[in-house]
Amino acid sequence: MEFLNVSERAAISPEIAVSTVIFSLRRAPGAADDTPPRLWIPLVRRTRQPYRGQWALPGGPLGAQQSLAAAAAENLRTTTGLVPRYLEQLYAFGGLDRSPARRVVSIVYWALVRGADSNDDGPDAGAPHSELIEDPNVAWFPVDSDEVRAQLAFDHVEIVEYALWRLRNKVTYGKVAHRLLGDRFTLAQVREVYEVVLGTRLDPANFRRQLLSSPGLGETGEHLHGVKHRPPKLYRFEDPVDTPPSPAAHGAATASLQEGSLT
Repeated sequence: MEFLNVSERAAISPEIAVSTVIFSLRRAPGAADDTPPRLWIPLVRRTRQPYRGQWALPGGPLGAQQSLAAAAAENLRTTTGLVPRYLEQLYAFGGLDRSPARRVVSIVYWALVRGADSNDDGPDAGAPHSELIEDPNVAWFPVDSDEVRAQLAFDHVEIVEYALWRLRNKVTYGKVAHRLLGDRFTLAQVREVYEVVLGTRLDPANFRRQLLSSPGLGETGEHLHGVKHRPPKLYRFEDPVDTPPSPAAHGAATASLQEGSLT
């Protein structure tokens, strides 16, 4: 493939693509049940130039008759097999030098899927779920791995960072955490999501008090069984996830959340 310089790329109409950063709360394969989970993302190994052999975010070109959201969902399904529980548009990335070939403008979404280690047991056993397709060029990776980030193609490190910033902002006030869990969950499970996303420990008593005061949170009348101690209550959110936040300065928000950062 012949690569173009910046001025040559600028003279050609850009290609429009749709990519997605997919977060899931997971444990490493073979890890014990009491091992703390981490945030993972699925990546796709590129099979052609540019960046052949490197890992990249799942995505593809925007079809002429597709809406942006439909293209994001379809690309996820065909490249990874995943069906997100939450999908939101993140940002548009269109720098002149983000691809050495033809200029590409990427409309990026971020999504949440439930961890595969929770599919077969727990309060939502038997509920529909999605799993990563069996393909050597598609795999899960911990999002906080410096080694993984160093191998990402294009500007996908920047995109992942931006998606993490959005997730941290949303989890602190939105009802997003339960999208990484099942429809029913314990308060301790929600706190675990907060701690993983924010990268900091939270006081259980204070967190419980604040969460119980959240609008829309309600008891199911059920308990989580199969635990060593007293079965905890199961809760659910009774209203939809909050609407996306208004745009804000990325640098300022990142600085305000620096304590507890995963990166």
